[in-house]
Amino acid sequence: MRPILIVCILTISLFSTYAQEDFYKAYRQEWLQKAEDNKPQLVITEKKPVRVIDIVRDENSFQHWKIVPHSAIDSFYSTTFKKNQSTILDFKEHITGYFTFSIRPTNITPDAPLRLKFTFGEVPSELAVSFEPYTGSLSRAWLQDETVTVTALPQTITIPRRLSFRYVKIELIASPSYDFYVSDIKCNAGTSVTSVPQELAPSTEEIIKKIDQTGLATLKECMQTVYEDGPKRDQRLWIGDLYLQAMTNNYSFGQHDLTKRCLYLLAGLSHRNGYLHPCIYETPEPRGDERLFLLEYALLFNATLKDYLLATNDKQTALDLWPVAKKQLDIIYQYVDKDGLMDFARANREWWIFIDWREGLHKEVPLQGVSIFALQETYKLAQLIGKEDEVKNVPPLIKKMKSTARKKFYNKKTGFFAGTINHQVSYASQLWMILSGVATTKEAQTALLNLSHARDVSYPGTPYLYHYYIQSLINSGLHSLAKQELKKYWGGMLEKGADTFWEAYDPNDDFLSPYNFFPVNSYCHAWSCTPVYFIRKYPEIFQLK
Repeated sequence: MRPILIVCILTISLFSTYAQEDFYKAYRQEWLQKAEDNKPQLVITEKKPVRVIDIVRDENSFQHWKIVPHSAIDSFYSTTFKKNQSTILDFKEHITGYFTFSIRPTNITPDAPLRLKFTFGEVPSELAVSFEPYTGSLSRAWLQDETVTVTALPQTITIPRRLSFRYVKIELIASPSYDFYVSDIKCNAGTSVTSVPQELAPSTEEIIKKIDQTGLATLKECMQTVYEDGPKRDQRLWIGDLYLQAMTNNYSFGQHDLTKRCLYLLAGLSHRNGYLHPCIYETPEPRGDERLFLLEYALLFNATLKDYLLATNDKQTALDLWPVAKKQLDIIYQYVDKDGLMDFARANREWWIFIDWREGLHKEVPLQGVSIFALQETYKLAQLIGKEDEVKNVPPLIKKMKSTARKKFYNKKTGFFAGTINHQVSYASQLWMILSGVATTKEAQTALLNLSHARDVSYPGTPYLYHYYIQSLINSGLHSLAKQELKKYWGGMLEKGADTFWEAYDPNDDFLSPYNFFPVNSYCHAWSCTPVYFIRKYPEIFQLK
């Protein structure tokens, strides 16, 4: 995930590094060393293409393109390439790694270089839609097309860029006078996953099993040497994705060292003022992005740390990083007024507030809710490690913020929560009022049951917000609806051909893109893996027919 524009123009008062002491100076090297100590070794598995396919136009398929089997892979290897000019190979699973191929000439002596173009795709449309002219808001270089010039034959070549794909199209774009064969195609696929999750109950519906398997595949691809948000793009650690990945890992692979590494990395690379960068780049060496500060992501670090402690009983890590969690609460303290209302207008000027990729979403109510939620999670963390006295102001602040939220945002006539600056009714507003405990169970049920047929509602644009929708349904006691909606939403991606779950998904808009160009979307994305969490944490809801 990345912002379309860097809307978080940093104010001098909050983020200037001039004459600013390093808040964690005494701890940074120790934290970074602990992060390095928990860096996993990748498991490398050789994957090979299974068949040759065609991609054809079909108005009824996802993004209007579908695959059609063409021939076995052996026929491709035994046929000279110039007879085809262009071929699409299918690995029949999503993989992340390094692509290798071999070139050998026929009996004619090569007298010039040859040039091939490789295009790698997670979904069929990436190989069918022209990338030019590029209209996206992110770097064109994220698109996975690579040109390779071969000057000497025979030769085996590995494309240096790590790739994430199921399909690869090979095109001859500079034809020599001689013919040649392409062979021995493979990908050395990598992941840090080494464990096998427990099988689901035999009574589990087949669609739930399939959703679980695809969610596991999604998480597995994103578990590299950090939890990446997407192995195709952005290939970095984001706190919001980490929160959802780590909770899913807790109930599946159980590889907690990776969570520990990520928590220490975020802490060790935080801003000098103590606030957390929303994302971390790993190469060429780990660093935070000094341009970005994302408000609710900084707060979700605290919830992630609390969940890690509950999953591992690793109290030392929680104690080490408690100063970081405590410091993030200063974000709330800066913007909450004497009545307990978050100053959305000022916070929105000084921070990036994400909530969801949905154009036009108003975020005043969700900000209040996520702030209350973070305070509650932090206080639970404090209780677990005996630090309640350091945040004794938090319980009364939570009470005040909840009371003010009800007075300001709840409309008894409509049964919905809406902002004072903008009266938009959105899923996001209802969900964060429920998850923060502002809404009563009855109010939560009324709002959730009425959302689907209310007028002019702002719907979720991503599986990220949909995760919080499913959790809200569970918290509100609407268990049957939670199962139905999980099957409908993530099952909808499966019906449209998903091998791994996607970054952005609207059942009514196959071309939805936060970046103005759908091929640059990530089709294996960390925040979409959480059906695994729900299915395995709540077996009484999801594993019983």
